[in-house]
Amino acid sequence: MYLNTPDEIDHERAHHQAVIQGCDDVDVKRIGNLGELAFEQFCREYLPVEMWEWENETAIRRCNSESFSGHDFEVFGYKIDVKTSRDVSAFRPANILANDPDDDIIVMVWHRDNEDALILLGWERTETLKSKVTTQEAYSGEEPAKLAHLAARPMNELHDLGPNTAHLNQKPENPFTPGDRVVKAGDEDGSVAVVVEVLPPEKNTTAYGQEMDGEAVNVAFPNMLDEGPGNWREIHPAKLASYCDDQDIKLYTYKHTNLEVAENPFTPGDYVIKPDYDDPDLAVVLTVAKEKDDDRNINIAFLHHLEGEVGDNAYMSPTDLESFCDESGIKSYSYNYAELCFEHQF
Repeated sequence: MYLNTPDEIDHERAHHQAVIQGCDDVDVKRIGNLGELAFEQFCREYLPVEMWEWENETAIRRCNSESFSGHDFEVFGYKIDVKTSRDVSAFRPANILANDPDDDIIVMVWHRDNEDALILLGWERTETLKSKVTTQEAYSGEEPAKLAHLAARPMNELHDLGPNTAHLNQKPENPFTPGDRVVKAGDEDGSVAVVVEVLPPEKNTTAYGQEMDGEAVNVAFPNMLDEGPGNWREIHPAKLASYCDDQDIKLYTYKHTNLEVAENPFTPGDYVIKPDYDDPDLAVVLTVAKEKDDDRNINIAFLHHLEGEVGDNAYMSPTDLESFCDESGIKSYSYNYAELCFEHQF
């Protein structure tokens, strides 16, 4: 068996993709997506990346509708469908075949009630399941005990279907996650960017006409995100790839080793608090000084002051915030960036 613990990004993407898909039962689709994410992690740890392909990888990463492929993965040339359920009786041979008789192999994934852990129970060839069902139907009366079990081969036997290969752990080395604020490594005057997508390590891409040797990260710059139709700071980072894809917001690709976490991550429009206060008020960044050594390099205005002028839930482009505050007589306050922290609103 193989245990996978999905993180917050996995949960958000699995759910939002199910919503975008327009499923009749969003819960079932979300759980199915989590099962695919769990099997993808198994493949990454135990199978050569050149010999498996996840059909729905881009759809789930960008929360787009799936192409309705007849199977979820192709491994060593076999079509594999991943079945995820809390009820293990769903994995009895007859139940599996009633829902999916056409794929080569079925992988069975059990999940906990709160979906915080998924266990890959095993896998089986569809032809073997058909044989088991035929055998079961040949008996009348009480089913023999030797047939009253889940039909599943251990997960670690899946690699036996392919050529002999050494155990290869090909999990990403990339330290970044969507939503991280980064700058180009070694560039003291580099602009702050937002990580939108962390691409799988085998997805070699090109930058400036040359193949990139290493893991790629797609980032967007806040000023471009600000030009979108909504307040992207109120969107969960897991959904940023979907938002950028829908709105045709340009992404820039970097090798992950060419990026580093931004020392001063703030940009106009960010929601922040001063955490050393007992009950800090929510504020919005108005301007960020270019000189990092300034004692007070971040100007902010408190959100309740802004809402008093423009109304609740009113969104204003970050480029207009400073001038609006000046014209409306809204007081601004200056702090050093180290005194502030994000107070995300997604």
